[in-house]
Amino acid sequence: MTDDGPGIPLDQQEHVFERFYRGDKSRSKEIPGTGLGLSIVKHAAQVHGAAIDLKSAPGQGAAFTVTFPRDGR
Repeated sequence: MTDDGPGIPLDQQEHVFERFYRGDKSRSKEIPGTGLGLSIVKHAAQVHGAAIDLKSAPGQGAAFTVTFPRDGR
């Protein structure tokens, strides 16, 4: 999945999969959400043995890739 949003700074990328993490606290009321979505995706992927890759830079959006193992494990 890719988007054309504000992007995610490198120093925040390791945290975006944590429960309740909201990147920019100053804009937290402007952008709705609980900070649970990517945490749920991460845990669902782990259950299925999948890996998640994030590529992003400020001003360039973000790209998330979920890769499942061939054997289904």
